[in-house]
Amino acid sequence: MSPKLPEETSSMSRKFLTVLASTTLAGLALAAPASAADVLFLAEDVPAGLNYDGPAAAIPTSQTGMVNVMEPLVYYATKEVNSEGVSIPDFGKFEGRLAESWTFDKATLTWTFKLRAGVKGCGGATLTADDVLYTFARAKSVSGAAPIGWFLSNVGSIANFTPAVFGDKEENKKAKVLGDEVTKVDDLTVKIRQAEPNALFLPVLTIFGLMIFDKETMEKHATKEDPWSHNFVNNEGMGSFGAYCIERWTKDNEFALTANPDYYRGKPAIDRVVMKKVPQSSNRVVVLQSGQAQLAQSLTPKEYDSLRKAPGVKVGGHSGNQNLFVHMNFKSKPFDNIKVRQAIAYAIPYDAIIANGYFGQASAWAGVVPSTYPGYSAAAEPYKTDIAKAKALLAEAGFPDGKGLEAFADSFALSYVAEKETTVGPIVNAIQSSLREAGFPVTLNPMPQTQYGDRQLVKKDLPFAINEQEKPIGVDAGYATQLFFVSGDKGGLNNMINYSNPMVDDTWAKARVEPDNAKRDAMLASIQKQLMSDVAWLPVVEYKTQFAWSDKISGIGWHPDNSIRFFDLKGK
Repeated sequence: MSPKLPEETSSMSRKFLTVLASTTLAGLALAAPASAADVLFLAEDVPAGLNYDGPAAAIPTSQTGMVNVMEPLVYYATKEVNSEGVSIPDFGKFEGRLAESWTFDKATLTWTFKLRAGVKGCGGATLTADDVLYTFARAKSVSGAAPIGWFLSNVGSIANFTPAVFGDKEENKKAKVLGDEVTKVDDLTVKIRQAEPNALFLPVLTIFGLMIFDKETMEKHATKEDPWSHNFVNNEGMGSFGAYCIERWTKDNEFALTANPDYYRGKPAIDRVVMKKVPQSSNRVVVLQSGQAQLAQSLTPKEYDSLRKAPGVKVGGHSGNQNLFVHMNFKSKPFDNIKVRQAIAYAIPYDAIIANGYFGQASAWAGVVPSTYPGYSAAAEPYKTDIAKAKALLAEAGFPDGKGLEAFADSFALSYVAEKETTVGPIVNAIQSSLREAGFPVTLNPMPQTQYGDRQLVKKDLPFAINEQEKPIGVDAGYATQLFFVSGDKGGLNNMINYSNPMVDDTWAKARVEPDNAKRDAMLASIQKQLMSDVAWLPVVEYKTQFAWSDKISGIGWHPDNSIRFFDLKGK
């Protein structure tokens, strides 16, 4: 018997989906849970890589893989479980993970971490201070395609993690070597020294890009050409101390994990988690309703609403940091023209996107930082659709009625992640239609998630794109500023639009070490005002992170990376 399909599905679609669902269910049966202690998790994709110093770091499903097979030194305590049954972190309270305890010496700006004894990884290795030193040495080597570990260390003001590491001169090579900024006291004690006081130090340690590697396993897979084992974690496995171990990993298809029996917080309640790629969100809905899957993500708001009424299924989430914005690259003409950027800002169909793309479950975004974050400032009114004003600005830019823009056809190919077609497709089609009305020759350019991530995070050469997967995982407006908008040579990392403004760089350099929160917030507000004036990003909407799950499991939690921790799941 075919599972019941959503009520809104048309008759023809229902016939097609019935056949497709049967095929899908048959295909998934091979990977379906063998017992109540197993979970089948349906997603738009599976991890493209597990190397947080590579392009896969920008891909949400890769982040889910990383946080479940790796472990941080510290993390946030749980604040509460909200009314939808989703746990929320307390961003003002830290608890030890691989680090049992820590102290801070203000005179020397030195943190001393006492590691837990007897922590074992999936390869059987035992955690020691050498694993921590290896992790920071790898980060400082900036040997990966995207230096995330270096960036987080720099954001937290760890001494000697400066832009001096970039380049091939002798002084750059020397700067890449780990020195006395991270040192071993004994097998279970590590000291980390800051160059300056900085409140972001502990928060950056919670982020996947500084989770601790198992040195022993990583070095087994090193080669002369790849001494830091980037290829291994990009394509094969992981050496770490997380709650789960990799059973098998088939790119573009399946990511199967088994519980680490030696996990230091106790063996996970869920023995096995299979993360399965099911590209069409409607199919994820069908399989979840059938009972074969226990967890699903990246559905449309309308699909989440339909599942709220479905027997045996729960839906919940949290308004944290998810958003959608338009990306215009300053190195791609004509987006270097502020009038063109402003014209596009007035040509976006905001209300239609909220109504038809998010079914009313989104709100206009008046900034470039999540509005829930400390230091956020609503620096300007959200843009509103005004086609006449867009046309007038386009004429001022030298392109009356869009004449002359045909010379920039490549720049107006609006890129988006192909795997998210069911959720993003209606939005990009609405944007294309509205921009064409204003005179912009927009075409649509869906591309594989791996290619999108590489071009955004590493090459930084996407001219024009819709982005709804980027979020600052550090819960702070200053963290978001350095991550996305500070110039690369000043410590920025994911400045995907090649934006550079001395006011932003200089003001953030002062704000990052300002101990007075009121003064720091004022500086951050001035930065956000400048970013909105420059249309550095074009913010469109903020929306809620949601998940759907079987009522036979519990323990769903929201985290700033929007990835569920499988260790928290419990069977009923």
